[in-house]
Amino acid sequence: MAKKRPEHRSGNKIVGKPLDYKKHGDGIDDPNLKLDYDPRFSNGMGMGISRRNLVKAGAAVAGLGSMGAMSSLLAQEKLATKVFDPVVRIGYIPITDAAALLAAHELGYFKDEGLDSVRPTLIRGWSPLVEAFASHRFNLTHLLAPIPIWMRYNNNYPVKVTAWDHTNGSAMVVHKNSGIKSPKDMGGKQFAMPYWYSMHNIVSQMLLKEHGIKPVIRPQNAELAEDECNFLVLNPPDMPPALASRQIDGYCVAEPFCAMGELRARGEILRFNGDIWKNHPCCVVAMHEEDAMDPERAEWSQKVHNAIVRAQLYLGDNRKEMAQIFSKDGKKYMPFPAEVIERAMMFYDPAYYKNPHAIQNLDWEQDRINFTGWPYPSATRRIVSELKQTIVTGETGFLEGLTGEHVSNDLFQYDYIKSALEKYPQWKDGLGYAEGEDPFVREEVIKV
Repeated sequence: MAKKRPEHRSGNKIVGKPLDYKKHGDGIDDPNLKLDYDPRFSNGMGMGISRRNLVKAGAAVAGLGSMGAMSSLLAQEKLATKVFDPVVRIGYIPITDAAALLAAHELGYFKDEGLDSVRPTLIRGWSPLVEAFASHRFNLTHLLAPIPIWMRYNNNYPVKVTAWDHTNGSAMVVHKNSGIKSPKDMGGKQFAMPYWYSMHNIVSQMLLKEHGIKPVIRPQNAELAEDECNFLVLNPPDMPPALASRQIDGYCVAEPFCAMGELRARGEILRFNGDIWKNHPCCVVAMHEEDAMDPERAEWSQKVHNAIVRAQLYLGDNRKEMAQIFSKDGKKYMPFPAEVIERAMMFYDPAYYKNPHAIQNLDWEQDRINFTGWPYPSATRRIVSELKQTIVTGETGFLEGLTGEHVSNDLFQYDYIKSALEKYPQWKDGLGYAEGEDPFVREEVIKV
């Protein structure tokens, strides 16, 4: 059965009256990115970023990401029973990866299930979000797919993955004056990641290594060989300003920071991650183990996932509307103009992205982002395998004896999302899922 194309697309182009991207897509060379941004982003967007602040921010995030202060926090968490609070409390990074959770609240889908929910709380970086979730400030969040693996098996933190938030939705962005037109040009460059344990780090390193470039982690002032690319960690809001001021040559991150780089920081897409790993996961739905596994909380957890799946379906069919709602021009869930989020959710034109060749697998018939929930075990197995070959900072010994089969069976709770998808079977007609007799099983397709 052929997949149904979303209403906003015809083939691989937007129909209707989209933004004039040829006019707006050149970006502006503005190191300060002086936009009317949420004050919570004042350390990065809205006030510019100095080299001193860049190094300071990178060191802080890298320190936490390398099992520093966060390790002791996670290690202190026990399985002791806590008083159950049925109010849905969501923490999120302002990226489209969180769209399903935000929409489930905004559209009243939690309320329709008989659940109370409070407005989701915006968090600026991955390390603070992990810390807030670990301290039970939130009972529902989205995390980069590899983070729960690190949390559960390196830090013995009782986290469960219960669904995917989406597929694709990330890209590798480079400055137009960096001289980077292909992965082979990445030698001697500075390239930023949002977190070591991220699909961005995994996919970027896969691509570079395939083209003869060796990823390394060194101080920014360290000398690099012609075939070495230096990887560093920055919070997503710091990336476009750092790119515009040429303190980095590129970055890989979730949308809409890629669209932001295009429109405001003279960035261009080197390659969409979804064009490398077909319909790959990026962020997953994470819950505390006691909420996901306690039979007395099963009804609550099921209702949460019913709302999430409804939100994913609505997002896929109403992208322009939801981009407006999420934007600073709408309900202010994200500090971006509507045009930036709209681009991130809708614009995926091979004719436009032919130089560099950001889209190469035209037969995959994808979108820039899809909102799909089923967590394919095949993807988890491949993530564990690739993590063992990906350079990160900190202790990685926990990966040595870890198998993808064990992680897919132990880390995940599949019951709630499967029941929700069975309740709303129209997901089978959308993009981002396996075709065939069993839509819950697929083989991973990767072309670097």
